[in-house]
Amino acid sequence: MRFQDHAVLVTGGGSGIGRQVCISAAREGARVAIGDLDAQRAGAVAEEIRRQGGEAHGFALDVADQASVHAFVEGAETALGRLDVLVNSAGVREIASVLDLPLEEWQRVIAINLTGTFLPSQAFARRLVAQGRPGRIVNLASTLGLVAAPNRAAYVASKHGVVGLTKEMALELGEKGIRVNAVAPGVIRTPLTERYFQDPELSQMIRGLHATASWGEPEDIARAILFLAEEANGFMTGSVLTVDGGWTTGKKM
Repeated sequence: MRFQDHAVLVTGGGSGIGRQVCISAAREGARVAIGDLDAQRAGAVAEEIRRQGGEAHGFALDVADQASVHAFVEGAETALGRLDVLVNSAGVREIASVLDLPLEEWQRVIAINLTGTFLPSQAFARRLVAQGRPGRIVNLASTLGLVAAPNRAAYVASKHGVVGLTKEMALELGEKGIRVNAVAPGVIRTPLTERYFQDPELSQMIRGLHATASWGEPEDIARAILFLAEEANGFMTGSVLTVDGGWTTGKKM
């Protein structure tokens, strides 16, 4: 198995893509630390993995709070005995025009999506560098880290920031043996987007946006994340892997 006995830390692991990363990594032999703002959700995913014969530990985690992040990384290392992979999956979005977006909502989205990628990455990398150990970081960007969409100024800005941060960290940490990559998902059916799929017209429109005439599932993104986190892909760093069913390829006319 690709991640046998490796320690994989996942932020936002209590639901959606993060949850699927935790489950998929555990099936590949990883020991998993699940961080989530909702400690009960993190614990439930950990219990699900343990029922399947894996090892997992749930932690309360606020990715925008430095003390909480440090406690998560330290607690994960204590529980798992080592650090190998960090997946930054925690994220939120807003829907409001640039003219109507409240400052508080802008700050919330930037704090969770961008600062909440920086702080865990910094804490994780510092411990690896201090120990002289290699590691891998995979960030969850978005197709909206590559292009824009209406009424999502904070989300688009934050995900463009994640793409830039991924490249910067890859540049600085590569010689220390730490690879940093990102995945840019398209429209994925998760609890965050589920309401789109409850509307037949809207779900059909989503199909039409994609070259594959379909939307993505969390498993599609988890596979891409684990691909980037594999030790075998040691020459990949600073990359942004787009997994979007062809949505950014071009418009159907």
